[in-house]
Parts: sequence; structure tokens; C-alpha cells
Amino acid sequence: MLTFAEEILILLLGDRDGELFTRVPGDNLSCALAGAVLLDLSFAGRIDTDPERLMVIDPTSTGNVILDGTLARLAARDPQVNTRTWIGDLSVDDAAGIRESVLQSLVARDVLAPREGRFRWTDLFSRPPGGGSEAEREVKKRIRDVLFSDDIPDPRDIALVGLTDACGLIDYVLPNEDMNRYRPRLDQLHGLDLIARELAELIAGIEHHVTNIRVR
Repeated sequence: MLTFAEEILILLLGDRDGELFTRVPGDNLSCALAGAVLLDLSFAGRIDTDPERLMVIDPTSTGNVILDGTLARLAARDPQVNTRTWIGDLSVDDAAGIRESVLQSLVARDVLAPREGRFRWTDLFSRPPGGGSEAEREVKKRIRDVLFSDDIPDPRDIALVGLTDACGLIDYVLPNEDMNRYRPRLDQLHGLDLIARELAELIAGIEHHVTNIRVR
């Protein structure tokens, strides 16, 4: 199973040569990667959250180097720190390292192959024209299935959609859809996942701050 951070980078990678999708602001990507790691730790049963704090409930190793590094950092800090603060701190301090580690993990999984300082999809030359990579198609299908159905989705899919929307990827995943039609569904899903909701609010705050600086 792919981690949330791996799925986010799969959505951000271009179809041809593995170049990161540059239209996504760097702060959004950093926050998304930080939120992705926290979501993976939550689903692994290592942390729990409420509106006031993020708590380590099991400090034992997950076996994943990226997750375990973050878990150790969480365990060493005051347990009263809330989720939004942790997302902000990790996005500043750890996002670049998370990104590089995730890219290497995708290479190890044979999803990507290194090429002249960048990466390319391993199935680049075998997929149908314009069909996208198999991994990318699968992640996008899960997002579409959640948005275009009234069924209660799998918790992991709720979290994936929240992350994708929070970092501004929904229009990229569904470029030909009227997202105003599905905004109520997105809002409904945000209410079901605390980390994704905190992530969306943090990114909105960053964008508001940057806008104010530009206006001045």
C-alpha cells in the first residue's frame, strides 16, 4: 500500500519526465507532505488527535523510515501541541527531506526511475498514449469514486481527498469537471477528518498572509 505522501507526489508528477507540477505553490506542497505523514501515523495507530492536541499513543517503530523519524520527534515534544502547529512546524523543518525520501521510496517500489537528476515513470513507454501512469490513474480513480458517489467512503479515501483538495490539486485531478457542483461533497468530507481540516485551514492562512504581503 502506498503512503499518503507517496500518493500526493504521484499526483504532482508530470506525465512525461517526472518534473514536479510547478503550478502548486511550494507552501501548499510542504503542508500537504507534513499532513500526509501525520495521516499515515494516525492510520498506523501511532498518534491520535482532537481539536486541542496531537498525542502519541504508541511510540513503537512502524518500519517506515520517514514515519519513524517524525514519530520520534512527536514523542519528544510537549503533548499539548495541537495538530495545526505540528503541520506548520513539519512543513518548515521536514518537508524537503520528506519529499526526497518519498521520491526514493517510489524508485524502490519501481513506480519511478531516476533519470539525469530527475525522475520518470517506469511505465512511461508502455502505457497508452495520454493514459497517465498506472499508479497515477489508480490514485485519481479513488478520488473520483469518492466525489461522484453518495456512499460513505473508506476512511483512507476521505483523508486522501482532503489532502488533495487542501493542496489545490482537485482542479488538476478533475480538469474538466464543474467543481462547484461537488464542493458540498468536499465540504462534507472535510468535516470527517481533523488532520485534513487543519491542513486546509493552515494553507488558507498561509495564502492570506502571502496576499497581504503582496498588497503592501
